[in-house]
Amino acid sequence: MSAVSPPPPLQRPSTKIPSKTHNAISIPSHSSRHNKTPFKCEFTNSPQKWTIDCVSSGDPIHIILKPPFPMASSSAGLDSSIKNPKRICLFYSSEMRDLAERIATESDAIELRSITWRKFEDGFPNLFISNAHGIRGQHVAFLASFSSPGVIFEQLSVIYALPKLFVSSFTLVLPFFPTGTSERMEDEGDVATAFTLARILSNIPISRGGPTSIVTFDIHALQERFYFGDNILPCFESGIPMLLNRLQQLPDSDNITVAFPDDGAWKRFHKQLQHFPMVVCAKVREGGTLSECQKVLAKHGAAKISAYVTHGIFPNSSWERFKHDNGGNPENGMTYFWITDSCPQTVEHVKNKAPFEILSLSASIASALQV
Repeated sequence: MSAVSPPPPLQRPSTKIPSKTHNAISIPSHSSRHNKTPFKCEFTNSPQKWTIDCVSSGDPIHIILKPPFPMASSSAGLDSSIKNPKRICLFYSSEMRDLAERIATESDAIELRSITWRKFEDGFPNLFISNAHGIRGQHVAFLASFSSPGVIFEQLSVIYALPKLFVSSFTLVLPFFPTGTSERMEDEGDVATAFTLARILSNIPISRGGPTSIVTFDIHALQERFYFGDNILPCFESGIPMLLNRLQQLPDSDNITVAFPDDGAWKRFHKQLQHFPMVVCAKVREGGTLSECQKVLAKHGAAKISAYVTHGIFPNSSWERFKHDNGGNPENGMTYFWITDSCPQTVEHVKNKAPFEILSLSASIASALQV
């Protein structure tokens, strides 16, 4: 992943935050190796305009003042005006069964279809698409999960087969585009696997209706959108509207401040979060970005800290590091840690475990399938 250039230096005002009267929350988009997402902190009993004037030059934080704006609409980007939705036959990988069922409950126009996932004795996939003749002339979608290299090949086999069954159109829903999250193209010989996967997907056979569409959420680096070729139509969605909707439901939603882990995250997401005052933390290298920003926010008076990531990637069960704060201990615990259900294996580990809370992509995907 290429680094994102920081924005021009930001001017710092000079009003003060009252001590220990604040609620702070922190928020990221990919939780794993290199975060590029927002953190949120909220401050109670604080004036509309505020900043920190006692920060030393070594503190990894600076402030952006934003005037109050009306909260975003709770529609989360869904188009409720669709009067004649197209009928969708939705196939799914075995990992994505729960999310597929939630998507189907969002619209009567979405019908789940099954695939038999088996293996031959030599370990290679033995796959069967049920009622293949029945999807002729239908709009077809496949919900994929590329959670590990071992499951990609069998899903690609299905993805390449479905458009050739005389379907009217084909859409690949890949909520999490996995490659590139830890890649750095720094030396001659480094291989950009994100580009490789994009090329593979760009060569999905054309259906009767034209090129395949691919729907993905909060791709790790914006430049990866240019890795796709002309034979596929990428649709880049975001989980941020769901976060905004959730923030509206909080009892103290009028006292929220959003913090970003670095300038790159601010550049990418701040326009979607312009309803809130904003904080930008400088990049730190003494530990996880999220943990370091949490310490800084707590140090400067945040009474509650929560986090958001679109894709909950926690290698080596690192999600266990995040403890729940019942109140009064923001430097060591989270009030909430929001993730989406883009990574089903993570959801299985953290569901019903505080501070984690799952924001489902089902409504957003159901809406995107009608584009």
